[in-house]
Amino acid sequence: MLADAVLIIQTANTAIGAVKELLGNGKDITDCAKHLGKYFDAKAEIQKNAGNSTSTGSDLENFLHLEKLKQAEAELKDMLIYQGRANLYTDFLRYQAEQKQKREDQAEAQKKQKAEKRKRIAGFIRTVVIMVSVVLAFATIGGFIYYLSTLRQV
Repeated sequence: MLADAVLIIQTANTAIGAVKELLGNGKDITDCAKHLGKYFDAKAEIQKNAGNSTSTGSDLENFLHLEKLKQAEAELKDMLIYQGRANLYTDFLRYQAEQKQKREDQAEAQKKQKAEKRKRIAGFIRTVVIMVSVVLAFATIGGFIYYLSTLRQV
């Protein structure tokens, strides 16, 4: 798990380095979209794993990883402000929040669908069990009646 965290940090650092290099070579910020996506995916993964109970790193390690990402993001902010159009960074933050909300809503909808599916399956199983029980009860009663009717009086 610690190796995963290091790999994620390396991915984030590589992505920021690529963005810096592209911008330094006169490329537009839109040419960096792929690398920016990798960075923010890595950041989200680190934030998700930092407070996770399966995280093997110490609190200090997680904190330092997040601090390093904050520094890289501050550099990214400066690049977006100075290399892009006015309000590009604030528009990006707004867009990022909207997309996060959409993903969370979609995940919540999927959870609800799974819960409804489980309820339907449980209801179906309950119905089948009741029907089988009723059929067995009628068969038992019928068998008992048949047994009584075939007994000979002595």
